[in-house]
Amino acid sequence: MSLYGVMRTGVSGMAAQSTKLATVADNIANANTNGYKRASAEFSSLILPSEAGAYASGGVTPNVRYAVSQQGSLQYTTSSTDLAVQGRGFFVVSDGGDARYLTRAGSFVKAGDGSLVNAAGFKLMGLPFENGVAPRMPENDLQPLEPVRLDQLEYEATPSTIANFVANLPANSPDGTEVRSSLVAYDQVGNRKVINLTFVNRTPDVVPPAPRTPGEWEVQVSGDATGGPFTLNFEPDGQLATIAPFDIELIQDPTNQAMRLDLNGSTQVAADYTVMRAVVDGNAPSAVRDVEISDDGVVYAIMEDGSRRASYKIPLADVASPDNLDPLAGNVYGLSNESGRVMVGSAALGGFGKMVSGAVEQSNVDLAGELTAMIESQRGYTANSKVFQTGSELLDVLVNLKR
Repeated sequence: MSLYGVMRTGVSGMAAQSTKLATVADNIANANTNGYKRASAEFSSLILPSEAGAYASGGVTPNVRYAVSQQGSLQYTTSSTDLAVQGRGFFVVSDGGDARYLTRAGSFVKAGDGSLVNAAGFKLMGLPFENGVAPRMPENDLQPLEPVRLDQLEYEATPSTIANFVANLPANSPDGTEVRSSLVAYDQVGNRKVINLTFVNRTPDVVPPAPRTPGEWEVQVSGDATGGPFTLNFEPDGQLATIAPFDIELIQDPTNQAMRLDLNGSTQVAADYTVMRAVVDGNAPSAVRDVEISDDGVVYAIMEDGSRRASYKIPLADVASPDNLDPLAGNVYGLSNESGRVMVGSAALGGFGKMVSGAVEQSNVDLAGELTAMIESQRGYTANSKVFQTGSELLDVLVNLKR
């Protein structure tokens, strides 16, 4: 048996216990760090080949693992921009450059440039809505994502593109009868535009009991819009004979703004003139009063006028083996060969967890367990130091045999 081997084994044991103690120290220090995932040191034996009658001592090597896939408990807050993931998935963040990272630390606040940053200064990434249409997820690529900017939502006007108007026109009204309604639309800079609709009965009168011919109404557009006149034709049962979407224009300087007037669903029955639906898209400039984030990651801007506008989609990212991600400073993770390829998708769909607004995920560190591990590591380190000390003393005895 080599005394030097015994001393080296003791040193490897002390080094391994030092590594374990270092993970315990990090875990305790980050027990209150949102989204932190505990580290642990797992030991692997080093066995050297031995001959008959002689044993060659080996040693031990530590392997550090991270419990990234272990869910931490949720702590609810009063901030709507605090986010947590209940289930699988990570937020995608950036340090301001081209690099993208994954994190579970969702304590986001609005920065001076309007972006959402967490406690480590990383910016939350997402995809903007285009004209109210939800963006398409990039699936396996993080680069198309861009910082979520709340400052771009303030005083933003959305031009009107379609007006949906459904009404009943009185079937028994005489030829030449007029009924009127008005709609409010908005141009490209948010100016309020009033669209006047006048419906004129052009159905020829008949003497009872002769049956009346199918109805015909003329639609006249005036006010801050131009177009028409248009003709609505009705079947004998009072239903529209043809599809009735018409192109109109809002009067605007320097060019007029195209719009679609959709009258589908209108009827002509023996009842009073009744407006059943009058909806125009678009909105005037309005300040953002609040921000609301749904469990599928859609960021809604709550405007001062009470309207809600879908502005961004916050995706989630995941990998096949989260525990093999590379931990980096700032409580973020980078991709590794062992973690697998990244997958990007919508929260609450396709195996991804649900996004919880107004909550943060706490550390998954168990203080009682860490303190127990610290005592074990201390005892193990002391025992290995005794092995080293004993080997050193025996070596002194061997050296002194010469005297």
